[in-house]
Amino acid sequence: EGGDFLEGDLGRLEQVRAAGLTVLTLVHYRVGDIGDVQTEKPVHDGLSRFGREVVAECNRLGIVVDCAHASFATTMAVLEASSQPVIISHGQLGDPAATHSRLMSAQHAAAVAEAGGLVGAWPCGITSRTLADFGTEILRLAEAAGPDHVALGTDLDGNYRPVLTSYDQLDDLVGLLRDRGLPPDRVRQILGGNA
Repeated sequence: EGGDFLEGDLGRLEQVRAAGLTVLTLVHYRVGDIGDVQTEKPVHDGLSRFGREVVAECNRLGIVVDCAHASFATTMAVLEASSQPVIISHGQLGDPAATHSRLMSAQHAAAVAEAGGLVGAWPCGITSRTLADFGTEILRLAEAAGPDHVALGTDLDGNYRPVLTSYDQLDDLVGLLRDRGLPPDRVRQILGGNA
């Protein structure tokens, strides 16, 4: 999570791909030499020149580019630079009652979906207080991005006040989504099939 380990050296991508890396979150908690993050003032106005090179090299090597934590401008630049669909492994939509720099706009999620990508619904305590709230957030995300472009993005090991704390809760989440009228095939898509 975060391409800081590259330290300006594209050759490191080949090394980590050979070691088994299949997904790279370009940015994480701070602005680095790849691009801007959601939670800090922009430095690159999106993706840096080196960031564009990283995206191209990830495409060449078959590494999925993850725009979690990336600013909207960074994500849009990644979509322009990438020849392959990208993901947001864990993110959630903002709304008037829940504003936080880490949250996305519906436009942000839809742009990734329109380019063939996937957005992982993040069960964070910023937008949800309960598992039922998270079910509502999944439905909002499916409305913004389309149900074919939504997955579960737990971030269980580093989540902020998570409402999904164990994979044992997935059965409960399935029930919540079905109770909200989501057909079983759509539930299966979101909870694994789309990924």
